[in-house]
Amino acid sequence: MRPTLAFALAFSAATLFAPLAQAAGASDTDQERNARWQEIAKSIFGDKTIESTDTLVKLEAPKRAEDAALVPITLSMPDRDKIKSVSLIIDDNPAPYAAKFEFGPAADTRELKLRVRVNNYTDMHAVVETPDGKLYEAKQFVKASGGCSAPMGMSDEEAMKGMGDMRMKFAEAQPGKPVEATLMIRHPNFSGMQMNQVTRDFTPARYIDKLTVSAGDETVFTMTGDISIASNPVINFGFKPDGKAIKVAASDNQGGHWSHSFNAPSPTN
Repeated sequence: MRPTLAFALAFSAATLFAPLAQAAGASDTDQERNARWQEIAKSIFGDKTIESTDTLVKLEAPKRAEDAALVPITLSMPDRDKIKSVSLIIDDNPAPYAAKFEFGPAADTRELKLRVRVNNYTDMHAVVETPDGKLYEAKQFVKASGGCSAPMGMSDEEAMKGMGDMRMKFAEAQPGKPVEATLMIRHPNFSGMQMNQVTRDFTPARYIDKLTVSAGDETVFTMTGDISIASNPVINFGFKPDGKAIKVAASDNQGGHWSHSFNAPSPTN
């Protein structure tokens, strides 16, 4: 299965891996987790070899999550010239392929942050692809459970108010240096596993499946996402400023489309 197809068929992926996710837990051995990862990796990347790395990408996550529905993840990729894309896989989630970020010429990859749902005690993998097509991975074990089915604490109608609204904050710009930005998008990112507390029916999945950020005419990144991205996504990223506006375009799996432009700091400030 190609990565783009895995995202488009989110529920097919959920169905495929549901027995594996249900079988996973705190008592699983390293051997069992590794066997599960090999099966998932083959379904996403085919027969391509994935080598371990401690330099091209680092994956940071809490060893025990305070909130399984809002688990902070940091991906560090210091060598920009060697990074084409990064994929985040949460092995024991119903749909393990959480997100893929494909970087454009305006990207600075040194630090990328986002928040995800974690449904069970699980290994996470960050897999980077280099320009020559090789794959390298870093791994982190996280203790959390129930994140994909956790209720949002409000009605579905409330959760969808203002859907698509965006905000962006910028860190102080320094001449000749990349700029750090924080993008916030209002969207419930319903997983399809959350129960409506009034009707007792499951809320249909509705999540951002594509997000593109551009600096002027150059792409910073394109993210393809799935149900593991937390509600009201927050993404921290770096980019190379050119004084032009930052443009954001987002779409979800039910046909919603939103876009916004933000005034970026000048590279000469």
